[in-house]
Amino acid sequence: MKATVRSSLFRTPRARLWAVRVLVITLIILAVATIWVSNIWLTARFTETTKNRAELRAALYSGAITSELKRHQIVPLLLSRDPFMVTALNSGDFTATSQRLISFAEDIGASGLRLMDIEGRVVASSDRNQLGQNLRGEPYVVDALRSNDTVFTVQELESGAFQFTYSRRVEFEKEGLGVVVVDVDLQQFESRWRSPTEAVLIADSGGRIIIASDPRWRGKTVEEAIATTAPLSAIRRAIEATGGYFDFTRHDAVFRGEAVMRTDSRINFRGWRLTSFSSYASVRERVNGVLAIEIMVFAILLALAFYVLSRRAQSEAGFFRRESAELRVLNARLSSEIAERKKVQKNLEVAEQSLAQSQKLAALGEMSAAVSHELNQPLAAMKTYLAGAKLLLQRKRPEEAQSSFQRIDDLIERMGAITKQLKSYARKGGDDFEVVDLRDAVRASLSIMEPQLKRRTVRMISTMPEGPVPVWADRVRLEQVIINLIRNALDATKPVQDPQVDVLVAHGETATLTVRDNGAGLENLDELFEPFYTTKQPGEGVGLGLAISSGIVSDLGGTLTARNGQAGGAVFEMQLPLHDETASAAATEIAPAAE
Repeated sequence: MKATVRSSLFRTPRARLWAVRVLVITLIILAVATIWVSNIWLTARFTETTKNRAELRAALYSGAITSELKRHQIVPLLLSRDPFMVTALNSGDFTATSQRLISFAEDIGASGLRLMDIEGRVVASSDRNQLGQNLRGEPYVVDALRSNDTVFTVQELESGAFQFTYSRRVEFEKEGLGVVVVDVDLQQFESRWRSPTEAVLIADSGGRIIIASDPRWRGKTVEEAIATTAPLSAIRRAIEATGGYFDFTRHDAVFRGEAVMRTDSRINFRGWRLTSFSSYASVRERVNGVLAIEIMVFAILLALAFYVLSRRAQSEAGFFRRESAELRVLNARLSSEIAERKKVQKNLEVAEQSLAQSQKLAALGEMSAAVSHELNQPLAAMKTYLAGAKLLLQRKRPEEAQSSFQRIDDLIERMGAITKQLKSYARKGGDDFEVVDLRDAVRASLSIMEPQLKRRTVRMISTMPEGPVPVWADRVRLEQVIINLIRNALDATKPVQDPQVDVLVAHGETATLTVRDNGAGLENLDELFEPFYTTKQPGEGVGLGLAISSGIVSDLGGTLTARNGQAGGAVFEMQLPLHDETASAAATEIAPAAE
């Protein structure tokens, strides 16, 4: 039926010509309508997107300014209380003060630091060219001497730029000795904000522009800057300041006669406000890109229409082309398979050659994995204590920082003991055995795990008897087992909404330590204590913790078992012989007699 209709439709050249005309006109009308609607819809959508991006950039710019100001606000207070500065002003010896200010300026990233005596003379500065200058009449010096707090000053220079400073009076026994001044470099943001599609300015609470990507705007109000030059010209000058070029004239009448968009936002500092002008050029470019794709699609459809109309005349040629293309594809596939086989054969030879070397490195790999596994926990704890000590020292709390350093020292001793233990693991010596209270071992292990417990919200319940639970063991290896069990319990409770870990110490015929969690439980109990067996994600564990722990407990004469709890979760139980002091004393007396 299709063949009959097609034959009747195209049986004459005149009918074929009219069919082509109708098809072309239909496609052109459809293309014009689609492009017209798409232009209106995409313009509105991309304009809204540009507006949102402009508001987001304004918020980021405001945050950057606020962060820079707050970062320098505390510096004058710290320098005014620096004993070195106070001593220098009291003694009049400023030989090393400038070098100290240079060091401080490099550490905090300040534009400049200056120290002046009570007469306003610069006695120390991070810029040695300023030494000896008398700044008694400067506003930041006068205001600082009159105030007991840090003073922020904005001062317009002769060059038209603005100087931003924090200053504070230096006192000794409530008597003024001088003034410390910190220069804040906010002009750096002007160069960062310059772009071909945006101009940015910041005005103070009085409406005066103090920072602008166009330097000519400084000192004016926003209205004066706009009245002096149209926004397009203002943006053009801001771009020319960076050496760039952008043709704005061809965009003047694209979006309702407006080529830029104004965005105002408030900076949370002394009533400052940020205003940005964003170009609509990117909107037109994005819309044109989509319209170009649509035009291309319609052009392809038109080409396909001509192809269908001429298919009858080219059917035979098309058949041979398809056949030739299929042969080329088959030939390429065959060549690819031959190359792949050669590559696999070569890789197999390389794998056979490297197998012997891999077997030689297996033992070294196991030892490396064990050392990494056992030293990971002390290293993580040391990192946390170092960060805490640094913060405490910054807050001038050295006594509490000393406690953190002591804990770090204990962890270093523990790491040394672990490496010593790993070196002597093959001979399983008992030279470090002693009477250990199982309760103290649990407490020490929980103390080492304290950084991990603080990073997560885990309900940790420890139950211990009132009396001692003595066992004959190597303290370091015993704590190593306890830490591994608690750490595995914490890892098992990560996906749980209300994680809980129970640690129970009991004694009867044996000393028993039970660690229970409310995680997902255990799946393969038979392979649980095998080396390199793990249920954790790649990179989170190597499967050596339980294998090493089982070996340590066995060396101590005990057993380590695992099971699933009745209410869910995993339960690990370690049983060790209770230490008999009478038997130990008898053994000690027999040993010299045997010698």
